[in-house]
Amino acid sequence: MGRRIRKLKKQRLHSEGNDTLFYGLLVIVAIAVILWSAFETKIPFWIFAVVFGLVYGVVVNFFRCPIRYFDGDPDYTVVAPADGRVVVIEEVEENEYFHDKRLMISIFMSLFNVHANWFPVDGKVKFVKHQDGNFHKAWLPKASEENEHADVMITTPDGVDILCRQIAGAVARRIVTYAKEGEECLIDEHLGFIKFGSRVDVYLPLGTEVCVKKGQSTTGDQTVIARLQP
Repeated sequence: MGRRIRKLKKQRLHSEGNDTLFYGLLVIVAIAVILWSAFETKIPFWIFAVVFGLVYGVVVNFFRCPIRYFDGDPDYTVVAPADGRVVVIEEVEENEYFHDKRLMISIFMSLFNVHANWFPVDGKVKFVKHQDGNFHKAWLPKASEENEHADVMITTPDGVDILCRQIAGAVARRIVTYAKEGEECLIDEHLGFIKFGSRVDVYLPLGTEVCVKKGQSTTGDQTVIARLQP
């Protein structure tokens, strides 16, 4: 499968945040003005501007959408689908699609991480399914099956099926999935986006070489989390 022409890495804001950033700015400015007006002893307005500016900065930071390009060999490579921290590396029974044991690697995203998601492997999207569910804390083991989630099955050029699961958390209430059934996908492309704290699980065949450790930080589309067997 051909690779993209490499370009300089760029930083931009994700389109998923357009409405949130616009209306959020209006709300923050309104609250700042109301609070400033409510105090009998006037506090310099620049203090309110700094405080609420920092709050807005956190929201802007959340919607960062860096354009990244993987510089390594994509063959048999599994990259991190998200920025965050590895919270699970274990063998699990996957009875919904594979009906056998799989190696699951889970990455938890805090509010301060980039929340764009990338395809973990090159291949072709076999199917995309969304399932409603609960909103447990995303790092809990039961979140993988019980929380609202979106499943993307990818078949690699060598015919290996890889499941990537976007999971909503206690705060996250919206999962956006760009993957479309039947489309070819590349590691450098965005798979989707999850708003306000969440988790992404990758299900791999047993025997896959794990390249990360529990607790390790990951960078989406950059950190190699595993290598598939040839």
